[in-house]
Amino acid sequence: MKEDVLRIFEESARVKQKFAAENFEAIEEAVEIVASCFTRGNKVLLFGNGGSATDASHIAGEFVNRFLLERPGLPAIALNTDIAVLTSISNDYDYSEIFVKQIKALGCEGDVAIGISTSGNSPNVVKAISAAKDMGIKTIAFTGGKSKGGKLATVAELVFLVPSGDTPRVQETHITLGHAICQLVDERLFGSARGPK
Repeated sequence: MKEDVLRIFEESARVKQKFAAENFEAIEEAVEIVASCFTRGNKVLLFGNGGSATDASHIAGEFVNRFLLERPGLPAIALNTDIAVLTSISNDYDYSEIFVKQIKALGCEGDVAIGISTSGNSPNVVKAISAAKDMGIKTIAFTGGKSKGGKLATVAELVFLVPSGDTPRVQETHITLGHAICQLVDERLFGSARGPK
């Protein structure tokens, strides 16, 4: 059992380190995109299914409440949280419409849409990212390596592809990426949480 536990943690760390080494410039770009969005008075819209839905909610919560710094709340909405909206859209139309209809209702030019899908092939995420791009909303994808980012990687403007086909490792990297963006956006807008060295 000890060996299994160590192997899981070592593999998670290895995937994250490889991802960070390959994506640090893209992470800098994402931080600039999100920070500029908030500076303009726009908002971030996040969405995904299953574990990716909870990641979207988690990241939105870090922006709206706080992350490491005491600072004003930042406008972020997870589109997977309103059960009445989700069930009415999926009942009256189709499950693939649950995010795109919200993007069209709530999004506006200058916002940022972050779609999260470990496979990159979730139809509702792909459709929403495509619609967001058409509306002048900056689009960011968090996806995984099992299908080279899937359809999502072909429609989003900025793509974070975790170099793993193992869903748990992809999701662990996604939430670390979300935390990194939250922290660096905070520091970009409000100063360092670490204080003077």
